[in-house]
Amino acid sequence: MRGVLHLIKLSVGPKDVGALRVIQERRVQADPPLRHLTRMMPKRAEELLDGGSIYWVVAGLLCVRQRLLDIRTEPGKDGTDHAALILDPTLVPVEARRMKPFQGWRYLEGGAIPPDIGAGTVAQGIEDLPPALLRELKALCLL
Repeated sequence: MRGVLHLIKLSVGPKDVGALRVIQERRVQADPPLRHLTRMMPKRAEELLDGGSIYWVVAGLLCVRQRLLDIRTEPGKDGTDHAALILDPTLVPVEARRMKPFQGWRYLEGGAIPPDIGAGTVAQGIEDLPPALLRELKALCLL
């Protein structure tokens, strides 16, 4: 993923990645394809579509990404044109980092992205964590 351009966006509403997943599953069933509408069209859309992803900040943590499949213009609820970010439905957990709130979206250069957390990667001693902490880490897609 190095050298590729990405977006970073706050996920407003969901308290964890599990809630984001549920919301997205409902959206794609009701009105495919899965998309996120945003007011501004990215000027660097071509670069984003060359392997880029949208990195979601959920509850103050940049912790998950989705591949960008397309960017097109669609009317928003108010009838004005918006950018429709067409997303791969797969949520890919990434090494979490704290993020302060910001408005809209931001570009994220390839060298600044957090690495994906590989499927099946388990930290030593994970089984010794308290059950409530394990549940919370799983909800955040950190395990």
